[in-house]
Amino acid sequence: MSIPMFLRGSLVLAAGLMASAAGQAQYGSTSTPTTSTTKTTQAAPKADNRAGDKAAMDKIEAQAKADKQACNSLKDNAKDVCQAEAKAKEKVAKAELQYQKDPSERNRVKLADMKAEANYEVAKEKCEDKTGNDREVCKKEAKAQETAAKADAKASAKKTASKS
Repeated sequence: MSIPMFLRGSLVLAAGLMASAAGQAQYGSTSTPTTSTTKTTQAAPKADNRAGDKAAMDKIEAQAKADKQACNSLKDNAKDVCQAEAKAKEKVAKAELQYQKDPSERNRVKLADMKAEANYEVAKEKCEDKTGNDREVCKKEAKAQETAAKADAKASAKKTASKS
């Protein structure tokens, strides 16, 4: 029987691994490399995750700082709207990061709530450009949209919980 050339290397490697395992079993090897390897590999991802989380948080904060500085060239309410948008973007980005770290239903609802609050803060600031009754109507509509978005997030969470 002829073994194709590309399989020969795999067979030699497999035979070597089997012989090594048999030797350890036969002579009762006292070392436990899998345990120490497992501990090492478990500790490394946590450290990597912390470093990655810190890097992501630093990136969010740097972007927020840049967004806020970009607002300095604006005047009056346009500057206020710009700053509200920058703050909202930062808060949502942090909530998204938290949801990525722990994609639980609770964090999904928190993210949806944060988006609703951020949209409300920006809309409320935009309403300041209006006067009189138009301003009041605008703010009430913004608040209604926030309330509806939060209610939708909570209702969605209840539906998901009842399916489980």
